[in-house]
Amino acid sequence: MATQTTAAPGRLTFLQVAIVLQTASLFFQAATAGLLLSSSYGATLHDVGSRVMYGASMLYVLVAVLAWRPGGGSPRPVLYASGFLVLASAQVVLGIAHVPSLHVPLGILMFGLSVLDLGRVLSTRSTGRAAARP
Repeated sequence: MATQTTAAPGRLTFLQVAIVLQTASLFFQAATAGLLLSSSYGATLHDVGSRVMYGASMLYVLVAVLAWRPGGGSPRPVLYASGFLVLASAQVVLGIAHVPSLHVPLGILMFGLSVLDLGRVLSTRSTGRAAARP
């Protein structure tokens, strides 16, 4: 028997924390991509950031699956998270292959989609909180 669990009002869920981490890591990647052009340590920061971003994408998948299966939540975040992981994998391959003509636009797309997903998650949170009030 599955039971639906919800977060206490005003508290972030693990799913929300995972999408915030992913969005922040993608923003960091955009900033360090600019540093690649102007400094010697930009490549190191971008390389480290890529590992963090990929880890954040894997964490998002894990948390989405855990929120869906045992927690009784919606399967939709699993689809979003899996899509981000596929895009992150393509991004890593393109970065290693030094194909900036595809790597840069894909990074912009990923950041935009992550911001949209973050907005969806946070607006759901505020809508749920507003509905809980008498």
